[in-house]
Amino acid sequence: MSADTPHTKLNEEKAREQLIDLAEEFYDQFEHGDIPEMTLPTRTKSNIVFDEEAGVWVYGDRTSTRSANSVRGARKLLKAVYAVEFLAQQLDEDRSSTLRELYYLSESWDSEEAQFTSQDESNQLIEDLEIVSGVTREDFHMRPEESGAKVMGPLRIREQTRRGDRDIHCQEDVGQGGYQIPNNPDTIEFLDNDAEFVLCVETGGMRDRLVENGFDVDHDAIVVHLGGQPARATRRLTKRLHDELDLPVVVFCDGDPWSYRIYGSVAYGSIKSAHLSEYLATPEADYVGIRPQDIVDYDLPTDPLSDSDVNALESELEDPRFQTDFWEEQIELQLDIEKKAEQQALASQGLDFVTDTYLPERLGEMGVL
Repeated sequence: MSADTPHTKLNEEKAREQLIDLAEEFYDQFEHGDIPEMTLPTRTKSNIVFDEEAGVWVYGDRTSTRSANSVRGARKLLKAVYAVEFLAQQLDEDRSSTLRELYYLSESWDSEEAQFTSQDESNQLIEDLEIVSGVTREDFHMRPEESGAKVMGPLRIREQTRRGDRDIHCQEDVGQGGYQIPNNPDTIEFLDNDAEFVLCVETGGMRDRLVENGFDVDHDAIVVHLGGQPARATRRLTKRLHDELDLPVVVFCDGDPWSYRIYGSVAYGSIKSAHLSEYLATPEADYVGIRPQDIVDYDLPTDPLSDSDVNALESELEDPRFQTDFWEEQIELQLDIEKKAEQQALASQGLDFVTDTYLPERLGEMGVL
């Protein structure tokens, strides 16, 4: 698929139609003498429910209303109308912009009340428009700032750009840095691959270790660098690799509560983007480590849990994404030993330990290798 394919064009046309429909809805409310309003799912953990059919966490039935019956609500809807007009024009002109640019662009709008006071405000509005329109911000031609996430592995793709098609092998045609994931991975066509599985890696240091040691070559692995909390493009590409190429996905993170949430966002989605879980999440993804049990088994170098770590772990015990026997056992163990460890702590066993011993043994136990 590419920016010029019928499929992508159809998404863009749907995005524009949905934006216009939203503007018409506001107009109709005015015409009928109704106070304009916009209804959205309540975006809190308490309103997250498990979709049994899709296997991901999505928003529940609780809603909140943005209404012009208050000055604050009226400002929010005014900003939405201005944003809708901008996005529709952007699609007409086949242009794109970043979330950061939208924030600054609002300063040129003729109504000061419509201008954003922070980028968080403009980011949230784009998320609101995604929810009410049922299309993604990528279809609005909205881009985040570069995430820097990379891919390395036995995968040949075709990337469509404004400068033409590029066929790229994600090992042979790239340097040690790998292939940089584009903002909209749906513009990538998978041509061929010799991969056995996808390994998502949290940190750049561990990703570099795996590539330097030739793990991707030795085990026919597609190594995806998550870059910390993964960007939507990274999660979307991971899902496509699983769904379209039928590849197992495993996630390799640090052994702390914040990294477990990184895994959770890959596998089950996040509260912030629960409306896109079926588009972004890969519920079949497994967690390969670092586990609290690894800290004990390998006597890894550790840091003590901070108060915020403990609070996060206790919160995860109540988080529906982690209410499984595996996670409850591991989190309880971590609370008991009061320690956390980074991926790089495996280097205490030698620089080759992670590629020669740790990952092969763990992946073998999981049935991936």
